[in-house]
Amino acid sequence: MEKMHRLAVRVLTDESFAPYGQVLAARHAEGQGIGPAHRPESDPTEARLVLGNGAPRLWLMHLKDIGLTFDRIARHRRVTQCLGALGGLDWFIAVAPPGDLADGARPDLRDIVAFRVPGDRAIKLHIATWHAGPHFAGRECTFFNLENMDTNDRDFHAVELDLPCIYEEGR
Repeated sequence: MEKMHRLAVRVLTDESFAPYGQVLAARHAEGQGIGPAHRPESDPTEARLVLGNGAPRLWLMHLKDIGLTFDRIARHRRVTQCLGALGGLDWFIAVAPPGDLADGARPDLRDIVAFRVPGDRAIKLHIATWHAGPHFAGRECTFFNLENMDTNDRDFHAVELDLPCIYEEGR
């Protein structure tokens, strides 16, 4: 059996995910707005997006048979990225802090942590946060993905990991 690096799945909270990004949850709205007293520009719980380094792209990403193992991790050094599952499916993401921004940089396996993202939540990754995923246990899932049009061509820094990783709940 191939040796695997096992990632204990953490509970996703604002505090536990803060080094890597922000957790986005639904807000009660009054018609088309949240309410007359709400000021998103001064609300620290609003997603702080960085999309000015290119044209934003919001797309629906349909994935099949992804599974819960991975052997590569990537990051985007010019843009934040937002991900969320459509249809309420829980999913997983592995993340590591940005660290060194140089081309040859890579995260240490010990710095990679895993989260289960409830189907009623989305996440925003900080610029340069290493990530693997989204991953899910089911056969297929569709995600919304907010990044830049050229993210995968001009802002995709991926590295192979020393060992394949697997999400492990209940550890």
